[in-house]
Amino acid sequence: MHRWSVLNSQYLVDRAWMKLREDHVRLPNGHEIEEFHVVEYPNWAAVVCLDTEGHLVLVEQYRHGISRLSLELPAGVIEPEEAPHDGARRELLEETGYVSDDWTFLGRCATDPSNHSNYAYLYVARDAAPAAEQALDHEEVIRVHRMPIDDLNRALDAGDIVHGIHLTALLWASRRGLLV
Repeated sequence: MHRWSVLNSQYLVDRAWMKLREDHVRLPNGHEIEEFHVVEYPNWAAVVCLDTEGHLVLVEQYRHGISRLSLELPAGVIEPEEAPHDGARRELLEETGYVSDDWTFLGRCATDPSNHSNYAYLYVARDAAPAAEQALDHEEVIRVHRMPIDDLNRALDAGDIVHGIHLTALLWASRRGLLV
């Protein structure tokens, strides 16, 4: 298997948080795709957060793409000069007001390798405690939601948590015994 050859490329959308690129590509078998779209997003971090009482610290917010409320991990964009773990710590504090000194890196995964350019860096923060008020961006409306860890399977089965990358983080954390 070989990389595709890019014959031509142009940006259709160029915004601060998202760029949409249209590539004309040639596959290794010689077939050409004249309009292959790639979405360039920045890398981001997500945190499986357990507080001092063993509750998951989640966030609930409306997600317009699926037209519903979504129960999620605290997460957000890693700034250009920021290390992934610093971005994770900052996002946890901004979205929930919680801090932790007990961090574990779970790994990174491609958010959608077929046509997205970015990666998500996944962490667990344990023994977290509230330290500040939320510091949300103007476009964020987020409610902090604490969930007893014993309720996680019920929430998963009910479809309360639907974000694929966040489900990945919870799976990895569970497999490593970090959700106890």
